[in-house]
Amino acid sequence: MSVLERELNEHEKLEQFIARIEAGDKIEADDWMPEEYRMALIKLISMHGISEIMGALPEKEWVPKAPSLRRKLGIMAKVQDEMGHGQLLLRVAEDLLKPYRKDRGDLMMDLFSGKLKFHNVFHMPAKTWADAGVIGWLVDGAAIITQTNMLNASYGPYSRALHRICAEEVFHAHHGESIIMALAEGTEEQKQMLQESLNGWWEALLMFFGPASSTTTGSSKQDVTIKYKIRTSTNEELRQSFFTKYIPRILSLGLTIPDPTLRFDEEQKVWIYQQPDWTKFKQIITNNGPRSQARLNLRRVSYENNAWVRDALSAASN
Repeated sequence: MSVLERELNEHEKLEQFIARIEAGDKIEADDWMPEEYRMALIKLISMHGISEIMGALPEKEWVPKAPSLRRKLGIMAKVQDEMGHGQLLLRVAEDLLKPYRKDRGDLMMDLFSGKLKFHNVFHMPAKTWADAGVIGWLVDGAAIITQTNMLNASYGPYSRALHRICAEEVFHAHHGESIIMALAEGTEEQKQMLQESLNGWWEALLMFFGPASSTTTGSSKQDVTIKYKIRTSTNEELRQSFFTKYIPRILSLGLTIPDPTLRFDEEQKVWIYQQPDWTKFKQIITNNGPRSQARLNLRRVSYENNAWVRDALSAASN
């Protein structure tokens, strides 16, 4: 087959692929897909999976310090769920990696080298019990908004995984909300701790959805994922949805949002707010956040110490 014939064949395959996703068909792991689509999925799903695993670490720190047995059991179950989500998503990513002869082990090496990023919020410290509540209520709430936007993703294995994950994330958000409500109805000291936690997390929550466009930070994959119907909304649309859902709830608890410019523009029907420091965002996601190295080191030591388990399972399957 000549070069021209191969190019025409690839063009025909691409047209058929676009027609399938436009018709609402689900793409499966063994189906033909353009390289751009495969790479976008690998980056998105591997980052999502690793973020689930790294995201369990801030709350893991509170398992021995939770204020009651009931809270301890609740946060232990949540940590277990998050690790399970991570493993499920890495298996989905692993199928996409097969043409490159790579697997989950390669993804872990990419994490340790800094090539694979994880969500900015999980680089942050969780110093107080209020921080554990904010993670459960607002961070998981933000995650639910982004993930439900991809429930009907064109890639079938990811879509199916998200249906299971989102169902469990709803329980996680309720868990966090119950912590927040108890603190908001508690002593003045507890209310102050909650306000300080919100102050500390607010900028990170805005960053969670990513920049509005690539001009903000120099890179953004939202256009590619929307193009291939992996998601339907832009980063800014998701951030606006978060504001609409959570700002009234936050204010109803007597809390103050740490942004004096925040207001809803009735004419434009959008929330006006102070932009986070996107330079700081780039520093954080390149593993220069407050807890980046400590959590990476914990993950690295755990991975190395448990190598014998992977070796044993691998030997048993051969």
